[in-house]
Amino acid sequence: MRIKNQHTANIKLSRRWFMIFLSTVILMGMTMTKPALIHALSGYSLVWSDEFNGVEGSVPDSSKWAYDVGSGCPDNCGWGNNELEYYTDKSQNAFIGVDPDAQDGEALIIRAISENSNRACDGNSCYYTSARLLTKGKYAVEYGRIEIRAKIPGGQGTWPAFWMLGDDPKKVGWPQIGEIDIMETVGSELTRNHGTIHGPSYSAGLGPTGAFTLPDQAQFNAAYHTFAIDWAPNQITWYVDDSPYEVCTSADVKGHKWVFDHPFYLLLNLAIGGDWPGNPDRSTVFPQELRVDYVRVYQKQPNARVTNTPATPTLMPQLTPTHINAPVIRCKQSSGHK
Repeated sequence: MRIKNQHTANIKLSRRWFMIFLSTVILMGMTMTKPALIHALSGYSLVWSDEFNGVEGSVPDSSKWAYDVGSGCPDNCGWGNNELEYYTDKSQNAFIGVDPDAQDGEALIIRAISENSNRACDGNSCYYTSARLLTKGKYAVEYGRIEIRAKIPGGQGTWPAFWMLGDDPKKVGWPQIGEIDIMETVGSELTRNHGTIHGPSYSAGLGPTGAFTLPDQAQFNAAYHTFAIDWAPNQITWYVDDSPYEVCTSADVKGHKWVFDHPFYLLLNLAIGGDWPGNPDRSTVFPQELRVDYVRVYQKQPNARVTNTPATPTLMPQLTPTHINAPVIRCKQSSGHK
């Protein structure tokens, strides 16, 4: 009887240790696979991020994001591009939602809705509401890797963007402060992403730019993709899904002032209509949504410089970029968008 009880006890103990071992292996596997999802580079540290985790329906973290509200009127109606949306700070236009395609199951959803806001858009009524979030006054960064994982909308007249503007304590205004466009993919051209810079004497249609085209006629609205820049003194390199596709240097602004040498803040928005994408038509179904899994900022250590207190730096393991042999083009004068 004792032998049988001892044998049974040994079996239970073995099973217990096996379950502990199995749990450890699973956890190690999760830990080992996580770096492949965070798109970090050796020698970089995470200094700021928003993973957009929270209660379903809650608003974005107010300690990180503010809102632009309005249509740009009266001084800059249509935001200078003849856009048709009125930006709000309402939860119906920007909220945390469940998304099984996001890495952690949640995402920021910026939703454009077809509705009359009873506000002016370039002299006419705004028939759409949406949201534009920005970190102005809360966070700005000078140099580093700035990355977003996002799924864009797909419809004529949609214009999602992830971009940066220079902090402007001296009130010199745009384009002297500089602008870096990291992700712009309009609804009429869903296979291509554009990366552009704007500065004095090279803004709007003169901004040096480049484009990344997905292979096999794939479209950016079909799945999540990562969009990033590596920003260093006198050089900016653009990436889609870790593939570098464009580089701009101080030589590419043709003797004009290179203004990308000071802190910039981040912006996220979903515009509707405008000079570049054109207006929605009968084929455009509303609401339209820009979904954002995360926004992350990495900097090289130990010389990281930021303009506020960053998150606790966490050194990330090395990630080997995909498509390492993809051609990288020099940016050139824009074909006319914005």
